[in-house]
Amino acid sequence: MIKIYAPASIGNINVGFDSLGIALSRLDGGILGDYVSITSSKKFILISQGCFFNDLPKDFYKNIIFHCWSKFCNKIGKIIPLKIILEKNVPVASGLGSSSCSIVAFLKAMNLFLNNPLNDNELLILMGELEKSLSGHIHYDNVAPCYLGGIKLILITDNLIIQDIPVFENWFWVIAYPGIKLSTYNSRKILPKYYNKNICIKQSQYLAGFIHASHTKQESLAAKLMKDFIAEPYRKLLLPNFENFCQISKKLGSLSYGIAGSGPTLFTIFNNLNIAQKMVKWLKTNYIKNNKGFVYICVVNKKGAQILEKK
Repeated sequence: MIKIYAPASIGNINVGFDSLGIALSRLDGGILGDYVSITSSKKFILISQGCFFNDLPKDFYKNIIFHCWSKFCNKIGKIIPLKIILEKNVPVASGLGSSSCSIVAFLKAMNLFLNNPLNDNELLILMGELEKSLSGHIHYDNVAPCYLGGIKLILITDNLIIQDIPVFENWFWVIAYPGIKLSTYNSRKILPKYYNKNICIKQSQYLAGFIHASHTKQESLAAKLMKDFIAEPYRKLLLPNFENFCQISKKLGSLSYGIAGSGPTLFTIFNNLNIAQKMVKWLKTNYIKNNKGFVYICVVNKKGAQILEKK
């Protein structure tokens, strides 16, 4: 049996639309990711469980795990029947890389189960293709950090280039999922097809500056440059209480704040744990809409997908 854990992630991180992503761990050590276990079987079997399994399609042929299995089998040219248990702990359509968690955990498990027929680059390309099947667009800003850990800058040229970005160890990432869904596909549809040249230049300048500031350990500058001129002006209209969230974040001295991926999860960053806890209290009262919602203080998950069991 192989069992893999894949952590939640935030794509974009404001300044890096479809280019930056970060893997997360809860500060309190609780679960913030999906588990996938696989064993040999005479036929394909998929069992879903976990906190958010009711959000998954009832027909397993529509489940992303089935598509992962099918694509992997096609890639290696052989049908491998498996029994798969998916523990779904990251809410679907939350902005926390829910699909990436399942994709990464399963593909890493199946690849390991078969003695690694695919290398990391081949796996990542396959992960990007599977993300496209859900959102309509290939992007790696969730799967790359989920798989490899840390903060990643993803460049798509003739090849897929993934670079590590230094982490500010004293940053606490407060995340708030309100308990409502916002699909990546719909969140992309609200964005304009074309952008003003000056907006593109400004976003490029801020991204370049953020990367340089991160490498040179300029904390204040890095935080100041975490601005989103591409998606936030449009996506914030879909989020409840967003303007109040921004005002409270500023008032408490947040280093930066914004929309996690395509939303509706929000994030805000502090370098003081006591103040971060004040933000948690406000978010629980003012942003959570039902008992599915949650607020956690997180740090960067540097390990990415982990092998929990192999026998």
